[in-house]
Amino acid sequence: MKTISGLFDTQEEARQAVDALEDAGIASDDISVIGPDGSATQSDAAEGAGIGATVGAVGGLLAGLGAFAIPGIGPVVGAGWLATTLAGAAAGGIAGGLVGSLTEAGVDEDDAHVYAESIKRGGTMVVARVDEAQAEPAEAIFGRHGRIDIQSRRSEYEASGWTAFEDNDEVDPLDRPRVVNPIVTPPMPR
Repeated sequence: MKTISGLFDTQEEARQAVDALEDAGIASDDISVIGPDGSATQSDAAEGAGIGATVGAVGGLLAGLGAFAIPGIGPVVGAGWLATTLAGAAAGGIAGGLVGSLTEAGVDEDDAHVYAESIKRGGTMVVARVDEAQAEPAEAIFGRHGRIDIQSRRSEYEASGWTAFEDNDEVDPLDRPRVVNPIVTPPMPR
């Protein structure tokens, strides 16, 4: 099995990539999605759609969408084998977090840092485990659905002084996309 990963700036692009992977015959059990919980990228903000609403509409894989926290990132939602691994590690307080889980899954460590930082900043990651025959079609699917060039994203981050994802970093609210939360619950009277 080979691990193919893609970073997307919008949850809609990620959802479309997941749909296309499943349509190409890649089993739902071999696809994972990780993205910010309740956040939306700037292009999604006008639509008011967070990852939960966007990818939650997909059948199969994302029926098991769950929320959990990743150190250094905060609340995320995810589905699939990688999300299960991360949720279990987070619940058990196991070190390694997202970068460790990605490298164990076969993602290059330098790239894993960029993926983690990108999720922290509001991006959505799709990861697929595929056999050799499915690798090239999976790469093409990611390309057709807006996958971000990871080297360009790394250069962009490094230009601002970033060197690597740190799971103990504080989140700078200016680096995060707007949180779209149309439902505001007033405090309970005492």
